[in-house]
Amino acid sequence: MAAVPPVAYVYSPEYMARCDALCKAPRRASMVHSLIEAYSLLEHMTIVKPKVATMEEMASFHTDAYLQHLQKVSEEGDDDHPESVEYGLEETSDAGSHPQVTTVRLPRGSLTMRQPWGEPPSPQPSACWTASARDEASGFCYLNDAVLGILRLRQKFDRVLYIDLDLHHGDGVEDAFSFTSKVMTVSLHKFSPGFFPGTGDVTDVGLGKGRYYSVNVPIQDGIQDEKYYQICETVLKEVYAAFNPEAVVLQLGADTIAGDPMCSFNMTPEGVGKCLKYILQWQLATLILGGGGYNLANTARCWTYLTGVILGRTLSSEIPDHEFFTEYGPDYVLEITPSCRPDRNEPQRIQEILNLIKGNLKHVV
Repeated sequence: MAAVPPVAYVYSPEYMARCDALCKAPRRASMVHSLIEAYSLLEHMTIVKPKVATMEEMASFHTDAYLQHLQKVSEEGDDDHPESVEYGLEETSDAGSHPQVTTVRLPRGSLTMRQPWGEPPSPQPSACWTASARDEASGFCYLNDAVLGILRLRQKFDRVLYIDLDLHHGDGVEDAFSFTSKVMTVSLHKFSPGFFPGTGDVTDVGLGKGRYYSVNVPIQDGIQDEKYYQICETVLKEVYAAFNPEAVVLQLGADTIAGDPMCSFNMTPEGVGKCLKYILQWQLATLILGGGGYNLANTARCWTYLTGVILGRTLSSEIPDHEFFTEYGPDYVLEITPSCRPDRNEPQRIQEILNLIKGNLKHVV
């Protein structure tokens, strides 16, 4: 077996409790961590406790007024703050009563990197909030920890590549860096009328000095592993050659997996794992984040499998006995079987998208 670079795993009980409070995915973080532990993967990683971010660190992206309002709501509660509407904090069907507001001083791991810079891939699968803007929440995302992580990496590396393989468009991260040529963002996502957030067409390529440094790959329902990997590899091969990144931030949402309540893509962890392996073979400094994923058992299956990929370890099909074992019935196996949903991605349209992206990347210097 080839040597695996050192891997840091971001974890603390307090951090896990914060992630478990997300009303859209309660206990998801604990299920993920428990399954990773049951497969004895923790012994192959260095566990790093996430640090508490200062207001100054968060203000490297978010505005002072927005952070001060979040702090006020965190301390006083949601009531009697009509100005919350202008910050996107009004109640939504996704967000409920905003449990994440209480974590205003605790971004979820993206600021934790092991020294020296660039040595370990650093998986932090339990949560990642990438949709929020500088002064506005989005969905149930209040603090954009992926952006904060990229800004920290930019202190050491000149060019950082952000890759978003979540079901939803990585709009918050793209918007944060849309005017710079130092950060390239790549997002593979569902793009359909009425689907959140409604952005991310292939024609969205960035602005000003950042023109052509935003790469969007709109995908339709039903896509499976083989086609998804072909698209991902084709795009990333062109991106790597054009941009020549020095570090990577990779967001691996599990809402693309078959069985997710979003009922959109038809992927398995093996397909996402092939994309991950392709990126890891670049041997760059890599920060790996979780994202969406609302079938809790399948999300835990996926991120545990991907942790095994990062570590170069093959995991047993049988789910080991552990605290959440009964959640994996009736088959109690790690694998996920695709459904019979039709693939709505027409080969001609996919090729048109790839040709447009390839043409755009010729402008990258």
